[in-house]
Amino acid sequence: MKSKVINFKDKFSQFTEHWSPRVIAEMNDYQFKLVKVAGEFVWHDHPETDEVFIVIEGVLNIEFRDGPVTLEPGEMFVIPKGVEHKPVANAECKIMIVEPKGVVNTGDANSDLTAQNDLWI
Repeated sequence: MKSKVINFKDKFSQFTEHWSPRVIAEMNDYQFKLVKVAGEFVWHDHPETDEVFIVIEGVLNIEFRDGPVTLEPGEMFVIPKGVEHKPVANAECKIMIVEPKGVVNTGDANSDLTAQNDLWI
């Protein structure tokens, strides 16, 4: 078996856009995506799937209607399907998202922040 090591630092250096997930690997029907975030995202949910946020660098706040969750480097949080949320980063934050292939980053919310799917780096 020929293996390829995926280096997060190298992958993050290949793009500058915020809120535009980049796929780095697939496992079964799931994608591992790296994202640089800064500022506020939009309120949205994913009715069909849970979503996992893993903070690599920086601080990510995830706002929920009943209060926020704050994630620091090395921490992760699973958002259950159908739960409305809004990620916020006061300064640039680098995260990994794990979700099924084809999930739209803004769910059903219409937004200028809706990103193209399946952008690989």
